[in-house]
Amino acid sequence: MIRMTLMSGAAAVALLAAPGMAAAQDTAALEARIALLEAQLAALKSEVVASRDQQTAQQQAVAQDIIRIEQRAAAAPPAPPAAPADGFRMGNNLVKFGGFVKADFIASDYDGGDPANGDLLRDFYLPGSIPVGGADESTATDFNARQTRFWLTTEGLLGGRKVGTRLEMDFQVLPGAGDQRTTSPANLSLRRAYVTVDNWLFGQEWTNFQNLAVLPDTADYIGSSEGTVFARQVQVRYTKGPFSISVENPETTVTPYLGATRIIADDSSLPDLTARYAFTGTWGEASLAGIVRQLSYETTGVGAIDSSTLGWGLSAAAKIKVGERDDLRLMLSGGEGIGRYIGLNFANDAVLDATGELEAIGVVAGLVSYRHIWTPQWRSNLTWSAQNVDNDLTLIGAATNKSAQSLRGNLIWTPLPALDLGAELMVGERELESGVSGEMTRLQVFAKYGF
Repeated sequence: MIRMTLMSGAAAVALLAAPGMAAAQDTAALEARIALLEAQLAALKSEVVASRDQQTAQQQAVAQDIIRIEQRAAAAPPAPPAAPADGFRMGNNLVKFGGFVKADFIASDYDGGDPANGDLLRDFYLPGSIPVGGADESTATDFNARQTRFWLTTEGLLGGRKVGTRLEMDFQVLPGAGDQRTTSPANLSLRRAYVTVDNWLFGQEWTNFQNLAVLPDTADYIGSSEGTVFARQVQVRYTKGPFSISVENPETTVTPYLGATRIIADDSSLPDLTARYAFTGTWGEASLAGIVRQLSYETTGVGAIDSSTLGWGLSAAAKIKVGERDDLRLMLSGGEGIGRYIGLNFANDAVLDATGELEAIGVVAGLVSYRHIWTPQWRSNLTWSAQNVDNDLTLIGAATNKSAQSLRGNLIWTPLPALDLGAELMVGERELESGVSGEMTRLQVFAKYGF
């Protein structure tokens, strides 16, 4: 009995002790797990620290490389920028070359006489050279390639300033000897030659009194000759935005008293002064230009002449957009003593009176031209041009130019980029103060390729 009681007590003690032993085992396992996690965390911290040290070392190395590259770049001269596809580098300058080849096929009829072989009128429309008073001859045919042109330009920076040059030449001057029998020769002729420094231009360029943008698109070299301001000469020009001012080569053309010839005088002591202001907008572009001149003529010996007078002129020009692709081009010029600048010197600048004093000759000239784009490859131009001279009939001879006008229309095809093939029909008329007039009719076909 006692034995059974003891056994029962031992069992009870064992049952009471079991939960405590289990709790102790769980605590030991938890502590072991915590110890393992702490060991893993310590290892992870070590890896993070090592990675951070490595990254810092790499950043320091990259920084040192950048410093060395910058030091080398500062010590070495900068490499010039790559030249574009249409030019090449020569020292500090970007050099470009271009131009065009043009062949003209001309058939002309003159009702007042036939100009001699080699006369420039046979190649270009010169209103002051239209024959008058002669007999009508059969149609004259001429081929030439003298409008062929090339140009060379440079652009660069020198001492922090933008510097450029342009040299342009063609073949529009006939040689002193030679004709079309064998080689149809022509001499190389200077057109433009100037240098620009920032806003300044020095050298031979189109006069600042002229607006090139409104010149009609014609087969002839100028086309609307009698109504156009046209001159290239040596000058000094300053341009600031839309405004430009220049001093240009002076030259005076004089009509003798009761004569009709031309005296070319170089006696002016002051340069011609011009100013021009340009306007642009979504409608197109326009300009207003003015010129002031000293007209001078001086001779020595018996009956010596020493006379000067003032010449002045204004010219307004515009190219106005019509629709999406067409445009209207206009020019109106007038003044006194500016004959040299208009119509290829159709009128002289001044005339001598009976006492040897100069009197400026008044002139008014203009043009209207409409360009229509039929398709991207086809276009047409219709152009009318005219000039009227206000001569003093008591001072000039009856053979002096009084007026000129012309009307022309063309059709031009561009089958390939930069290649134009076209045909133009024109009629021009010249009239003298005597009332005698002459007319020329011309068909001109051309091929022109620009490069």
